[in-house]
Amino acid sequence: MYRFSVVLSPRTLPDPRLIRLRRMKLGALGLLAAALAGFALSHAMGGQGPWAWVRAFCEAAVVGALADWFAVVALFKRPLGLPIPHTAIIPSNKARLADNLAVFVRDHFLDPDALLQRLQVFDPASRLAAWLGEPAQARAVAGMARTWLAQALDLLDERAVRTAMQEFVVARLRAWDAGATAGEVMGLLTRDGRHHQLLDEALRRLAGYLDEEGVKARVSALMVKYARKEWPRIVRTLDLVKPVDGIADSLADKLARAMMDELHEVLSRPDHPMRRDYEAWVEAYIARLRDDQALRAQIDQIKSRLIDQPTVRDYVQGLWDEIHASLRRNLESEDSPLARHLEHSLLKLGGHLAANPGLRAAINEHVMAGARSLADRLRAGVTEHIAQTVKDWDERQLVDELELSVGRDLQYIRYNGTLVGGLIGVALHALVVALGG
Repeated sequence: MYRFSVVLSPRTLPDPRLIRLRRMKLGALGLLAAALAGFALSHAMGGQGPWAWVRAFCEAAVVGALADWFAVVALFKRPLGLPIPHTAIIPSNKARLADNLAVFVRDHFLDPDALLQRLQVFDPASRLAAWLGEPAQARAVAGMARTWLAQALDLLDERAVRTAMQEFVVARLRAWDAGATAGEVMGLLTRDGRHHQLLDEALRRLAGYLDEEGVKARVSALMVKYARKEWPRIVRTLDLVKPVDGIADSLADKLARAMMDELHEVLSRPDHPMRRDYEAWVEAYIARLRDDQALRAQIDQIKSRLIDQPTVRDYVQGLWDEIHASLRRNLESEDSPLARHLEHSLLKLGGHLAANPGLRAAINEHVMAGARSLADRLRAGVTEHIAQTVKDWDERQLVDELELSVGRDLQYIRYNGTLVGGLIGVALHALVVALGG
């Protein structure tokens, strides 16, 4: 035998509030029916003696039940669909109720003084300091910040960023006065005789180069080659007496020694003429870089040609790829330098806030000023939004929602009306009997 089961989705299940409301309505209707049945029975029995009391109770109970039914129904709709004045109170006065509700929320929930008083007791700066002072909280905030920044990277138009970066860098390079900068750099490098240290190092390297046997041999070979080309007859005559190669070797060695002696003299004499010439040349060139417009124009032309090179433009555009990849790696890694820096900065901020009452007071003051300004700006907007939202609600939907929310409690009015009405009827009947009626 097969068993079948039906599984209802949450959308197909009835609203439990509606079920409870229907039960309460059936109960109130049952009480009314019982009162009507008692009234009819008491009339059928003649309405005398004990039945007079039943009749008084049931008659008043029916009146009370019907009156309270009318009152409850009149809140939400027109009883029996009849156009009775002052019925369907909620849908008929939806606009006025919306405005009153908005004003109530504005005056009781959005009053700036009340909000600021609560905010002042809250002490935002101290709570922020204590919260950030916890390493776990600082780590969590840093993680959220990294997540937001990573998501912001995904929102960027990379082509537009590359174009903007290229335009920015190229514009700055074109506006850059390379000649003046070169002059300033050279002036900085020559300060305190630094350029003489450069000259000394160059001379030492040149002396060491000339002292190498291989260099001497190349100089000798060049001298022989030049002599054989320019003075062939003299070289052939000399070869008969002494080989020219030997003469060239001896001459190259003497020439190298002479140059080395001169270099050592330059190195050992701060006032050597070569140094003075070098000093004058450097100073004159620095002055030209600063003042010679023609030289600076030549430098700018060289700069412009370099900027217009495709490789330079490709490099500038590729900078964004490197920056983007580096940011992505740092934002996605919990142990990256950026993550550690964010966490450390947040912990440090929490410590500064906790240890500095003046800073906390200043932050609280700014928060209070911002909160007052925000509350003043939002009050009118929130009030208008609440009122317009309620006005835009469908009347049937508004009535149904309100009835589901408070209709069950309103049905107790019908219960009470039936019972209280019956008791009042009994009391009135007792008064009549007591007065001899």
